[in-house]
Amino acid sequence: MPLHVPPAPAPALRSVLTALGSPTAVREARTPSLRSAQDEATPELPLPLHVLDRITPEGVSATRLAGWRFLIRCGDRAVAAAETRLTPDGWAFSHFFEGPYIASTERALRQAESATQPYQARLLSVPGLYMLTLWLHGDTESDGTTGHPAATDLLVPLAPAPPGIAAHRAHRVAELLPVLTLRVPPSAPPPLLGSPA
Repeated sequence: MPLHVPPAPAPALRSVLTALGSPTAVREARTPSLRSAQDEATPELPLPLHVLDRITPEGVSATRLAGWRFLIRCGDRAVAAAETRLTPDGWAFSHFFEGPYIASTERALRQAESATQPYQARLLSVPGLYMLTLWLHGDTESDGTTGHPAATDLLVPLAPAPPGIAAHRAHRVAELLPVLTLRVPPSAPPPLLGSPA
């Protein structure tokens, strides 16, 4: 299989397993599918979740690792997802959620498995466009936590994608990044030293 999924940090996985074992965490989650699931819920396919903070005028992307996302499978399908985040004390469970990105992520991963070139699976969020993509990174030996989208990496927008961007179509970063550069609103300049944030 040419698709590589990097292993999540053990504390991140443990935090999700602890949350799944907590009736309070599951009951308070805004995930009716998870609350009503009859089968045992198991976390699968941990994907590092990176955020595209900005695109420089030179077209270089500034990304950062925001957490790890696990699909939560009950029986034969994913019904929710769990996110973890890095805190000063290490990896911690953040929240459960559901919605269209769950099925869309599964679909994009299935499509990516048929690629002829090996890739590492990651997620890349573009908050300025309310857009989430499956990021197929060419460095399969990476731990998934560092690096920036290379020109030859692929981005697969997940549904729902922003208007004018086709969901579930693989785009080379070199092709999609210029489109995003035109559409992502410019970020506000950092505050001057001593001024209110």
